[in-house]
Amino acid sequence: MAKQRVKFTFPQELITLPIIYELGKQYNIVTNVRRADVTDDRGWVVLEMDGPIEEIEQALEWVATKGVRVDPVQGDIVEG
Repeated sequence: MAKQRVKFTFPQELITLPIIYELGKQYNIVTNVRRADVTDDRGWVVLEMDGPIEEIEQALEWVATKGVRVDPVQGDIVEG
């Protein structure tokens, strides 16, 4: 099992689509939203994904083909 954190940046036309939901349904991964900021015209989500590395890689490729920008995130971005 692998764990990876990524930041998804959504263009305005994709904000209302259930992309993260579909990600968890289509691939053998568990998603955990760590941080997000969504408005009517923009949105970004920092997402933690757990699962087999092959599934995570395929899932990230799928998200990118939908038009979502995918950037790696290092470290724990939630302080507590």
